[in-house]
Amino acid sequence: MAISLDHTIVAANDKQHSAYFLTTLFGLPDPVPAGHFLSVELENGVTLDYAEPPPGTDVQPQHYAFLVSENDFDAVYGRIVDRKIEHWADPRRSAHGINRNDGGRGTYFLDPSGHFLEIITRRYGSSR
Repeated sequence: MAISLDHTIVAANDKQHSAYFLTTLFGLPDPVPAGHFLSVELENGVTLDYAEPPPGTDVQPQHYAFLVSENDFDAVYGRIVDRKIEHWADPRRSAHGINRNDGGRGTYFLDPSGHFLEIITRRYGSSR
């Protein structure tokens, strides 16, 4: 059985702001309208479809982890530092900077709607 993720909806207080935050930080093509969504396509064809929740509904923060190459990590991390985006080496936010888990590198940061984003260069458990 071949099963793969096609898309997920990302709730955002301001879908334009959040979608463009991701595309500019990650060096991705601009988001495109898709019905009432603003869609960001990743390299593997999965889309993140940004949508604003109904009025009076709070965005519930989620965690989104992105596996990136070493070169892409350098580029994205450089933009995080240049923009002075607070970032952490661990999900508990106990140490700033990057981690070296599983022989790779990773960091965590928040998007404009409070979603916890993570970039990693190695899958967790890949050093086993």
